[in-house]
Amino acid sequence: MLFGGDITDFGADDELYAVKQMMDSLRYKYYVVAGNHDAKWSESGCNTFKEVFGYEHFEFNVKGWRFLGCNCGPDMRMAPALIPRESMEWLETREPGVRSIFVNHYPQDTSVLNYFDVTRQLKRIGVQFEIGGHWHNNFKMNYDGIPAVLGRSSMADKRKPVGYNVFNISDAGHVSISERRIVDGVFVQLDPWYTADLAPVADTVHYDAHGIADSYPWMRYDVNDKYPQVKELWKLQESANIVAGFARDGNSAWYTTASGAVNKIALKDGSKLWSRQFPGKIFSTPAVCGRYLVFGCTDGLIYGLDASTGDILWSYEAGASVLGSPVIFGGKVFIGASDGCFRCLNLADGSLVWNYDDVEGFVECRAFVDDQQVVFGSWENRLYSLDTKTGTLQWIWRCDKPSRMYSPAAVWPVKAAGRIFIAVPDRRVYAIDATSGRQLFWVDGGREAIGLSSDGKTVYAKTMFHKSYAFRADVAVPSGGLLPLEDQLWRVENQTGYEISPTPIAEHEGMVITPTDKGNIFALSASDGSLLWYHKLSLALVNPLEVWTGEDGRTMLLASTMDGVVSLMAVE
Repeated sequence: MLFGGDITDFGADDELYAVKQMMDSLRYKYYVVAGNHDAKWSESGCNTFKEVFGYEHFEFNVKGWRFLGCNCGPDMRMAPALIPRESMEWLETREPGVRSIFVNHYPQDTSVLNYFDVTRQLKRIGVQFEIGGHWHNNFKMNYDGIPAVLGRSSMADKRKPVGYNVFNISDAGHVSISERRIVDGVFVQLDPWYTADLAPVADTVHYDAHGIADSYPWMRYDVNDKYPQVKELWKLQESANIVAGFARDGNSAWYTTASGAVNKIALKDGSKLWSRQFPGKIFSTPAVCGRYLVFGCTDGLIYGLDASTGDILWSYEAGASVLGSPVIFGGKVFIGASDGCFRCLNLADGSLVWNYDDVEGFVECRAFVDDQQVVFGSWENRLYSLDTKTGTLQWIWRCDKPSRMYSPAAVWPVKAAGRIFIAVPDRRVYAIDATSGRQLFWVDGGREAIGLSSDGKTVYAKTMFHKSYAFRADVAVPSGGLLPLEDQLWRVENQTGYEISPTPIAEHEGMVITPTDKGNIFALSASDGSLLWYHKLSLALVNPLEVWTGEDGRTMLLASTMDGVVSLMAVE
């Protein structure tokens, strides 16, 4: 039996354990791949899926057919699907020329950022048919010559009762698919809704000089030729996904990978100074202060390393995965986890200073911290403000949408003019009184990405549909709740199309530098929003950036992408 993903609603541990228990009651052996619902909102950082089922990709043979399956991403960050770098490397090592069937949750078309790389590998190894499930209904598909189907959910809806699909594949390669539905309390098998004769598929796709297929619909690498002021000084490719930003100090930087590695590199040339492996996936952007490098891990520990050597100086055990990113402030570490707790630890030894243990939902963001308050969101529609010294609750702001998917949980809050600003998946940016937690106003357009000017006077945001905008942090509170267009500084087209990256926006030297979900970075003028440049770094979500002025006066930009690319760029 095959399950094509979205086996849970929110990727919660209790959902996964319950589903596993139900699947184990079946009379047949089964295989399962994770869907986006299982991966994007996973409180464990996708660790529990692997723990429960024992794998993240599978391979088995039945009657002359090889079945291959892998997870789809995106892991934890809101972005289009992306077959993980680890799974791509696994596919690249599969023996070629074996007639095969590939199972993945997503359709292997432009729904997946690296779809053409995936399809090229599938053709190389002999895949003749693909099975998916993302749309939760039966669809006939074709991916550059590979026949495929998306299958229905087993759940009932207004159009169909409970049921599932039955696949019949002959030795000769004839496939037929029929639905079995419950009708009047009994299962009835319907006539086939799909038939095909399978055969080897050659790769006839044309790829450009950068390896991108002609069908690729988004910004291509030739945009870099149009804006030569952005120079890549060096670039490296990791063997795993990167789903977090950097810590930077002097001439060194540190970053983590989804495979559990922590790496220190020299900013001069990107060479690795050390690398250390940890037991769990890491989605936490590290923080560095003096001797100490701090991050959270999905093995349930908060680590303090020697930044110079990578040696573990201390660790603190949380009650669940630690997806949150730490803030180091006043000799303390502030970080949230998936066990309903937000903690303050001593930087020197990791000992607990205070623990707020009444967080609903799990924490994945980096908090805002100053002398007065610690502000962070959770995946239960809540934004919390705690006293910095004691951890005492000051206020809770709630998103009025009922679904947890509208939580202010991925945004990194900013503070200016006595206000907290957040971008929420209900497509709004909110201004909240920092002292009382009272909602002051909202701005139309946004999702989870927000930024603040270096002087703290201007808030920057982007919409999901090709617009960026700016407004003064101290703008007068509108009477109707909505900040009108005339009270905004500017709102412009940014030519990015549908764009859902949660990565914070950075402002430096008059440039509003904005990462995207498809490997592009663009800069607008802080004064009027006019376009300054675009740069394509990779195909996948751009993680939080490090931006500073170099010794030669150029703007330096350190960036990584979800598909494992790391690069240092200079803007002239």
